[in-house]
Amino acid sequence: MSQRPSSKPVKFAALRDKLTRPYLFGAGLSMMADNIEHVITYWVLWQTFHSPVLTGFQVISHWLPFLLLSVPFGALAERYDNRKLIQIAQGLFMLVSLAWGVLFMTGTLELWHACVFLVLHGCAGALWAPAEQMMLHDYAEPQDLPGAVRLNATFRNLGMLAGPIVGSFLLWFLGPAWGILANILFYLPMTIFMARTPYTGHTRSGFTLAKRPGFGEMFGVIRSVAHDKVLLGMILISGLAALCIGGSLQVSIPDFATTLGAGDKGGIGYGLLLFANGVGGVVGGLLLEATGWVRPSAKAAVIATVLFGATTVTVALSTSYLVAVAALVIGGVAALTSSTIGQALVQLRAKTEERGRVVGVYNMFGSGLRTGNGVTLAVLGSLLGIGWAVAWGGIALVIGALIIWAVMARQLRTPAA
Repeated sequence: MSQRPSSKPVKFAALRDKLTRPYLFGAGLSMMADNIEHVITYWVLWQTFHSPVLTGFQVISHWLPFLLLSVPFGALAERYDNRKLIQIAQGLFMLVSLAWGVLFMTGTLELWHACVFLVLHGCAGALWAPAEQMMLHDYAEPQDLPGAVRLNATFRNLGMLAGPIVGSFLLWFLGPAWGILANILFYLPMTIFMARTPYTGHTRSGFTLAKRPGFGEMFGVIRSVAHDKVLLGMILISGLAALCIGGSLQVSIPDFATTLGAGDKGGIGYGLLLFANGVGGVVGGLLLEATGWVRPSAKAAVIATVLFGATTVTVALSTSYLVAVAALVIGGVAALTSSTIGQALVQLRAKTEERGRVVGVYNMFGSGLRTGNGVTLAVLGSLLGIGWAVAWGGIALVIGALIIWAVMARQLRTPAA
């Protein structure tokens, strides 16, 4: 992206740039392919094994690599060409899809196959995440980075919305084997574009690690983060949202649909609830970028997080279908606002020589702790019911975000901040 003398951010700057546009579209397509694979493989695995334990492992295998490997993969993003890391991740995605297709076609799928390829798919996602965020620093001017992060998240949300629709279409018309093989094509645009873009994720800063960091250096960055209360606060808020809410809304929507009397409306009522939260993330991202209503600040991130928690409580306890739909849409906007502001602030405040590992720490908290959300939802759901389990998660998020803000506000009042 060319240098601009003005420090004022430009609306949709990432979409105006000829090098950034294909990057955003490629990210959306790859995220769509990720979700298509979930649609097809989860259906086949249930039809083949009818195993609730395997169903739980599907969630754990997707998020546990983020918890365990985000910081080491962030260190790789600091030292190596991020184009290559993204290509490796996309290649691993495609290899897993190819393996699923062969196993489905030959009828030789066994339980251990499923476990191995589910873990490999999760590892590919964890490797992709920090490298993808590092590339945004080359594509965006510093003042445009919050908008680039927001648009990147918007395109990824759009891919997550389209994934179940396209995946269902492929499953229905091509069958599971040919459907999952066709899914490989959606990973190709990002893979090919990484061979053509001039940026490496280090081009603007000109900094790469001279040597591979040791184990202590990789995780020692957490001590460095702790000295910046705002940076630490954004990371903790992302982890709190992952632990308290995570994916609980999505997996609980069938129960909410039944409670709200939408479970017997030919699937339309249920589908609208499932769609509403994702639409909030996409439409909200576009509106925020177009209007500039919300400035990227720690206070805005906290307010959005509190709103996300409050709307989650509303959805969980509401007896009105329309109120639940509205709360899901608003919650989608709030969740996207909170996460994109948090990502932007983390990347802007991180030291250049530690940025990859700091992004890894952010992913470790913001994605990895979703693993624990499944456990808390199962325990509280069995004791209190699904609705109250989700509601208490929202309440905990509101209280926790306010406590974190109280700590951050002390540093923000200093002139240096």
